[in-house]
Amino acid sequence: MKPFVTIVLVICIYLPGSDSIGMYGKSVRFPAKTANSFVRLHAPDFPSLTAFTVCFRAASEETHPYSLFSYATSISDNELLIWQESKTELWLEFHDQDTKFDLPEMNALLRHICVTWESQEGEITVWVNGRRSVRKFGGKGRVVKGPGAFILGQEQDSVGGGFDINQSFAGEISDVHMWDHVLQPNDIKTVSQGCLRYGGNIIDWGSTHYTFQGIVAIGGNKDCPL
Repeated sequence: MKPFVTIVLVICIYLPGSDSIGMYGKSVRFPAKTANSFVRLHAPDFPSLTAFTVCFRAASEETHPYSLFSYATSISDNELLIWQESKTELWLEFHDQDTKFDLPEMNALLRHICVTWESQEGEITVWVNGRRSVRKFGGKGRVVKGPGAFILGQEQDSVGGGFDINQSFAGEISDVHMWDHVLQPNDIKTVSQGCLRYGGNIIDWGSTHYTFQGIVAIGGNKDCPL
């Protein structure tokens, strides 16, 4: 008797908008400006923050203003916004207060960006590839409130929505992490040099749940060992 072989065909379907866990070793690519393409990072809720560090890698050849990192609450659609106003000007905006930094030109080369802020003195610093900007001041005595929505690719005018194609991001972004404190300079330099398997305690690129919609490509960036 001939042996009977059972072949099982498994088909995996990934549905846009479905919930997935972590993107270690992956990048998010937005190939073009749209009014409906985004990634939402489902970080755990927090009551308020008196300090933060947000780090990520990004590259874009766009010349229009766009959002790099958007956090909105029911009280403020710009509770925390990292905004690329021009190829050489980055803004930190929260509570409708802008702090502006002149930085090396944003282009097709991925660069590592960290933004830190603490409430006690209102000190704000931007780091690019492990190099620190001048220190500036804003938001003294304020807090970043929760809960809210973290969005990549769009600027929110309402929680999780209110997108404008002319403010959307086109390019590549990866290794997004957020901490509830200001990282020490040596830690920021270390973060800028490699891929973190265990990252931020609010957003950890390797473990935070995410959903996406629209024209979004998520795939291996070949920068991190798997």
